[in-house]
Amino acid sequence: MATAKHVAKRVLMMLAGYFVAVLVGLIAVATMYGALSSLPDAPAYFDLMGISPIAALVVPPLGMLIYFLTIMMTGLQTLIFALIAELFSLRSFWLHMVFGAAAAAAGFFLIWPSAPEDLSHERWADIGIIAAAGLVAGLVYWLIAGREAGFRRPLSLR
Repeated sequence: MATAKHVAKRVLMMLAGYFVAVLVGLIAVATMYGALSSLPDAPAYFDLMGISPIAALVVPPLGMLIYFLTIMMTGLQTLIFALIAELFSLRSFWLHMVFGAAAAAAGFFLIWPSAPEDLSHERWADIGIIAAAGLVAGLVYWLIAGREAGFRRPLSLR
């Protein structure tokens, strides 16, 4: 049986891992858009997405708005994934990365549920970028909280 102290520690680690993973995921999105904007035939809005971190640093309330919007859009699905990982003691980094990509893509679908036919190829590019950032965020979450996932304490610690 899990002790209350161990469960509380796991919940705090889940929260810390999530908040840091969201921040790193946003940095990964900005980095990818910045890098991809230098490619030939890149959509014009990639340039805007590439300079958005500068705007977020210059105007901190804008950065906080983006951060909290991301938390609101990915929070529920991430909570579900984290609870599944904790309940079943899933400690695989690949699984956490896939969970991160799925949560990021689902959050993107909440913001932009559909696109006109002429913008569908750009939407798929955006989904790929967001999912790749979710992979990075999932890895960061695993580094902080996922490696020791499990509400049940190991036998050696009882």
